[in-house]
Amino acid sequence: MAVLELSGVFKSFRTHLSIRRIQVLRDLSLSVQQGEIFGFIGTNGAGKTTTIKLALSFIFPDRGAVRLFGEDASRTALRRRIGYLPENPYFYDYLTGEEFLDFHARLFGLGVSLRRHRVRELLDRVGLGKRGDRQLRTYSKGMLQRIGLAQALVNDPELVILDEPMSGLDPIGRREVRDIILDLKARGRTVFFSTHILSDTEMICDRVGILVRGSLKAVGTIDDLLAGGDVPFWEVTLRGAPEDRLPCGRVVSRRLDQLLIRVDTQADVHRLLASLDGTASVISVVPARQSLEDLFIRESRHD
Repeated sequence: MAVLELSGVFKSFRTHLSIRRIQVLRDLSLSVQQGEIFGFIGTNGAGKTTTIKLALSFIFPDRGAVRLFGEDASRTALRRRIGYLPENPYFYDYLTGEEFLDFHARLFGLGVSLRRHRVRELLDRVGLGKRGDRQLRTYSKGMLQRIGLAQALVNDPELVILDEPMSGLDPIGRREVRDIILDLKARGRTVFFSTHILSDTEMICDRVGILVRGSLKAVGTIDDLLAGGDVPFWEVTLRGAPEDRLPCGRVVSRRLDQLLIRVDTQADVHRLLASLDGTASVISVVPARQSLEDLFIRESRHD
């Protein structure tokens, strides 16, 4: 079942003088399926945050339809089934972490005992278990990002929408957020998040959508998106090969008696291997696969 679905969505905004309209989204159609992690990537100004605001009915499309759980996204009752972390959240910084989460739990109508359990659980999950009694004004940027993520989970939502959730986090914090997202998937939840950190997207997403200037240029699994492209080069690792007698390729590293050689064409790989005598051995021959970053840059430049 499609948990989030946009069909033929157009969205534009007037300039501050209302002289003309700037088109932000152009005929955007995508669907996010139940239980998947969907990564939404694009350059600054591509329309990622606008798409998220449309999904949450903070704004409305000029044309097209937005649906949540198979229903019109504007239905207020659907908000109870969603958790949301904006890119730049606002915090009541005089509250402690515990008070902040308790406040949001009250908004969802959670009872006293459930609120206390939920607040403690979420603080531990985001790595703030020992800092819940501190005011938010004393939190670092990374800590604020973590408490914001905890707030997005306070109602145990079916769909979690995260706008740049890795922003401001150190490598340990990024890994913890990745683990939380994977845990949500294991619990049958759906996660839709935008990000600029493509390595994280490549690691955890079931599917990815690439947004370029308001249009969806590519969507699919990582394997499907990266398959079928030309191999840019091969990496050949040899042991005991005489470096001064290699017929082709470029040595990129040396370690003890091993050479890592970059070769540009498959024909050169065959020529290199055919030139080896009995004193040399082949450790590996690995074709380089394009990365998500390569695909993203190519799609962005082709627009």
